[in-house]
Amino acid sequence: MLRSLVILVGGGFITAYYVVKICFLSTLGTANSLCNQCDSISRSWARSLLKLSDVSVLVEGADVIDRSNSCVLVSNHESWFDVFVLAGWLPISAKFVGKQELARIPIFGSAWQACGHVAVDRKNRPAAIQSLESIVERMNRKILQVVMFAEGTRSADGNLQSFKKGPFILAIEAGVPIIPLAIIGSREIMPKGSFSIGRGEIKVRIGRPISVSGMSYGDRDVLRANARKAVAELRKG
Repeated sequence: MLRSLVILVGGGFITAYYVVKICFLSTLGTANSLCNQCDSISRSWARSLLKLSDVSVLVEGADVIDRSNSCVLVSNHESWFDVFVLAGWLPISAKFVGKQELARIPIFGSAWQACGHVAVDRKNRPAAIQSLESIVERMNRKILQVVMFAEGTRSADGNLQSFKKGPFILAIEAGVPIIPLAIIGSREIMPKGSFSIGRGEIKVRIGRPISVSGMSYGDRDVLRANARKAVAELRKG
């Protein structure tokens, strides 16, 4: 427990340092220059937290991601460490789509949104739809890869939960592929509801893109089922 406490306190200081750095930079250059700096800052932040926790990361299948095109990456979700792993080790400049509560965290929320991540208010359907539409609009203007935890929340028992519809409606509306990925081992590091932090290795397995070509809104459930099946198979290895 003492080890976990040291990591939590140390992680708090590390996070505060990088958050303040982003807030300071946001007062200087343009939004584009800030986003470019945010990529390296976020990667350094995440890797620092993982190093502090004595957690290593192995990524498999990263070569399937086409950096020259937009996409929606959908992942399972078992631990807070999932965010650190993907922020620190995905070989792309990915933006996260997360719950509105993250944006409300003092200072952190402002820095998080300044870096281009998107908050979705799941309790307010019109606002949630507007947030997803803003991502579609950004994808129409430039290359944008977004990460969404398709279960909507962390799994308490490690079993793969049902997937929400949002990621798949977004992919169809934007005309971009779904890329399934599985995170394996993060629950053993820090399960939901626990502040005990272990050590070890977390694996990320990235699957082949799932095309949305020819799909319409009515195909969202088929796409969702196919993506969930792909993630489930990746978890098995």
